[in-house]
Amino acid sequence: MRRRAFMAGLGAAAAAWPHAVRAQQPVLPVIGILYNSSPGASPPTLTAFLKGLGEAGYFDGKNVSIEYGWAEGRYERLPEQAAGFVRRQVALIATGGIPATLAAQAATKSIPIVFSIGGDPVELGLVASLNRPGGNLTGTAQLAVEVAAKRFALLHELVPSAASIALLANPANRVTEATIRQLELAARALGVNLSVLSAGSESEIEQAFGAAIVQRAGALLVIGDPFLTSRRDQIVALAARDALPAIYYDRPFVEAGGLLSYGSNLFDEYRQAGVYAARILKGANPADLPVVQPTKFEMVLNLKTAKALALDVPTSILLGADEVIE
Repeated sequence: MRRRAFMAGLGAAAAAWPHAVRAQQPVLPVIGILYNSSPGASPPTLTAFLKGLGEAGYFDGKNVSIEYGWAEGRYERLPEQAAGFVRRQVALIATGGIPATLAAQAATKSIPIVFSIGGDPVELGLVASLNRPGGNLTGTAQLAVEVAAKRFALLHELVPSAASIALLANPANRVTEATIRQLELAARALGVNLSVLSAGSESEIEQAFGAAIVQRAGALLVIGDPFLTSRRDQIVALAARDALPAIYYDRPFVEAGGLLSYGSNLFDEYRQAGVYAARILKGANPADLPVVQPTKFEMVLNLKTAKALALDVPTSILLGADEVIE
């Protein structure tokens, strides 16, 4: 009897041992990634964010766990996705785009938020100042509104015969209105007619291109927006179909066959956001981490597309391009 009791006790201890070991394993901190766009449209920026984390020694599944929330251009999903991260008590929320960042800000005042946006975070009420954010948010911010006028001037230089230029914009984006005001000033200065085409869905993008043809637009400027980024291939294909010279805010449009892009290096900005996320996981306070702004802008030209459009590309653009795709 004593031997049987001993063996039974030994078996019970052996069965309990794996559970005890598992209980002693540390729980990995969780980063909730909240993006306006879809998984298919976001890999370059997501890769950059993960690279920044890796540079600081954090790797998914090893010493940090990453969970995702994708709005896929449907911004109404974001509040519940952000609230889900808060209920999950994640260690940090990383956001891509203004709608996702505003949703995260509304969901929590205590969980650190690292954003990557195309607007002024002070004007949007995200931080107290660029140098001293002062709350639970910090990150990287592109000069979307300010750079839009430069983008417009480049398009006019490339297509000087265009008396009318169309703007493709998502009205749901908080930066859209300010960007349009800036571009209206640029258009008046150049004596060009400006036509705003609103698109917040796939079908509205189709309709916007139809309106551009009816209005005899000679060129197109696509205003930066996560939803429009998620529809990159559709937009580039429609511009090619309608032989409409277009300038974009992000080089992947040009890599997909678009004509020209001018903007900051999004890969570097999202990488920096990953670095910031790692610093916060190590104990840094987001209130003390200055918002990072781009210092370099790049122009990318698709010469094959320019030839298909029978455009005579000015020497100034050829020489000024950081990269020419042939």
